[in-house]
Amino acid sequence: MNDDVFYKAMLSRDYRFDGKFFIGVKTTGIYCRPICPARPKRKNITFYLSANEAEGHGFRPCMRCRPECAPLSPAWIGKSAVVQRALRIISNDGTFSYSEDEFAEKFGMTARHLRRLFKDEVGQTPKQIAINNRLNFSRKLISESNLKITIIAMTAGYSSIRRFNDDFKKRFLKSPREFRRSKSMDESCGITFSLSYRPPFNWQEILNYYRVHNIAYVETVTKDSYERVFKSNQELGYIRVKNNEFKSRLDFQVLIEDTSELLKISQKLRNMFDLDSDPIVIANCFESNEFLDKLWNKFPGLRIARGWDPFEQSICTILGQLVSLKQARSLIKQLVESYGETVVNPLNGEEVKLFPTPKILSTAKLSSVKTTEKRRKTIRDFSKKILNKTIILSSDQDYYYIQDQLLKIDGIGPWTAKYILLRALGDPDVFPGSDLILKRAMEKHKNLDLNILRPWRSYAAIYLWMNYAKSLSKKKVKKK
Repeated sequence: MNDDVFYKAMLSRDYRFDGKFFIGVKTTGIYCRPICPARPKRKNITFYLSANEAEGHGFRPCMRCRPECAPLSPAWIGKSAVVQRALRIISNDGTFSYSEDEFAEKFGMTARHLRRLFKDEVGQTPKQIAINNRLNFSRKLISESNLKITIIAMTAGYSSIRRFNDDFKKRFLKSPREFRRSKSMDESCGITFSLSYRPPFNWQEILNYYRVHNIAYVETVTKDSYERVFKSNQELGYIRVKNNEFKSRLDFQVLIEDTSELLKISQKLRNMFDLDSDPIVIANCFESNEFLDKLWNKFPGLRIARGWDPFEQSICTILGQLVSLKQARSLIKQLVESYGETVVNPLNGEEVKLFPTPKILSTAKLSSVKTTEKRRKTIRDFSKKILNKTIILSSDQDYYYIQDQLLKIDGIGPWTAKYILLRALGDPDVFPGSDLILKRAMEKHKNLDLNILRPWRSYAAIYLWMNYAKSLSKKKVKKK
């Protein structure tokens, strides 16, 4: 670590460095993000690669810049595959609802050994990280919403308000009420909170992806927002997402009665919009190839847009096989119209639809969907495997194992399996090479070695689609 480099980055207050390192201030005992408006003296600061490392040295989160809101640090993910997978489970699970022994069994080791791995790589045990995640989100809700403290405690997975207050004060050195902002908020409009990202962030292109792949009756995409109605643990909810370019964050409006689902919803949204992606890492990877380097500069900050729900995205992918985008949207519309549950939008009272569940699609004849009988059977077979958990669509699973299970289903080929990994699960290193546009793009650029792009080949696919979607989708490419 070169402290002078970190110090220059800190002075720049550049959002691109947000979450990549943290500043411990010796005189106050707090640690900050690089974008914090505070300007401590050089002799009073020290630098850390992760928030966990800073806390391990006795520092507490800053009240002004709120380090828990920073995009995930690259150091946070750990080095070993076991730690990376465990962190994904903790992050997606929201609340650590099982014992450390049960958690360690998922990886074929003892809780003691897993704790030792975590201590070595990220500075905290799995349980400590899970508790901190809950407390971080609770402080976000206290600062950004008008929810009562007791409700926020339950949202964070606490059954005792006293225990919540004790843990909160131990972590932040102040009580929850001391973080409450005085401004009033209209609760009828839902709960608002934000999630940060590292710029550049190509909001218009990610919004355009959702617009072009819009699921009728389920999603609404305006010129500056994404909206939808959803169910989470049988609770009906509504979300609206907008971009705050000046503060490098996405602002969310959520309506849901069961606030205990908020932490899970926030993680879904973070995955959906690929908020933890580091565009500079992608840019550095693309520099190895002159063409990709030009593409990155042409479309800086593209993200892997994912579906709200992995099952929903997978079904849309199956229906989109070997047909045009227009046909695929029509087939998806027929599916939702005939088999989706009709509900009332909590915001405006209008009737909308929910995407059909695995239980419904596993037995439905699907005669209302104007596709082949083979494809209907593929949808039923896939839904059955989701129901009996032969296939678990979760980013904490092994991607190669999921791909193998998908390929065992009649009607799912390599393109479909890889596209599901990319768009449903957010695998950063999958390249659907049999895709028509990607295949033609690779014919044009035969010197493009995909192996040197590991582990970011998915981003290469995103950039090639962006560049060639119109020019190579119809016309034939002449072989040289």
